[in-house]
Amino acid sequence: MNRLSKTLMVLHVAAGLSGLAIQARAADPVKPDVNRGQAIAVQVCASCHGADGNSAGGAYPKLAGQHPEYLVKQLKDFKIQPGAKQPARNNAIMAGMAAALSDQDMINVAAYFSTQTPKPGYAHNKDTVALGEKIYRGGVADKGVPACASCHGPTGQGIPSQFPRLSGQWAEYSVAQLLAFTQGPGARNNNDAMHAIASRLSDSEIKAVADYIAGLH
Repeated sequence: MNRLSKTLMVLHVAAGLSGLAIQARAADPVKPDVNRGQAIAVQVCASCHGADGNSAGGAYPKLAGQHPEYLVKQLKDFKIQPGAKQPARNNAIMAGMAAALSDQDMINVAAYFSTQTPKPGYAHNKDTVALGEKIYRGGVADKGVPACASCHGPTGQGIPSQFPRLSGQWAEYSVAQLLAFTQGPGARNNNDAMHAIASRLSDSEIKAVADYIAGLH
């Protein structure tokens, strides 16, 4: 093999290794910038969700301690995705907020909220606690409703990247979301399983389990 051939072979191998390195870097998960996430939370999110993710009332969810993967997915679902006519989650306020965030912004702010300490919540209706606990821990067998705990955990901590944390969430917010799941398109259409489950619950059952979840820890 002459010198030119050897040189070309070395360059070819080097180019191949460089390409593999670029692919490897592209495959690496994007690292969140928590400090940047905090800045976004304070500037954009605090008025509704609180600077630390602990909202002041049930009109807006508590985000503190929530799984970052879940938060990123929800933010993306507020945007109209290519080929879709409407977002998977229909909320005029959040649509505007999410539209202003890049994918990296979403990752950053989700990482920040996930590191914050959630404030505990409380159940308020002692008359429905037993029913709420029954639904959360055992489901409603004759309606084909599984136990909430089977996905969200016995204490409502959820499973990272799969099922959200529910512990201590405002009852009013949980009721609103369960009702939105019953409506599907035009309200909340980003989880087929929850659409089916919520549609089988009565309004009184929804209120009972939401109130129970508020005091769950």
